[in-house]
Amino acid sequence: MTELRRNVSIDWTVRESARAGIKMMVRRILKKQGLPPDLQGEVTPTVLAQAELLSVIWAAA
Repeated sequence: MTELRRNVSIDWTVRESARAGIKMMVRRILKKQGLPPDLQGEVTPTVLAQAELLSVIWAAA
């Protein structure tokens, strides 16, 4: 999540290109953590939703 925190901005949820970059980053992190590729499709939306909620706090810090 540290990588996400460094790269997230307030408007990432609005700009599609920024959102796509964050989504790729999430998938890389999940792969690095050993999550099987078949489960990434289920987990990625949950992680993105969590990052969206936390991005307000991260961007303000």
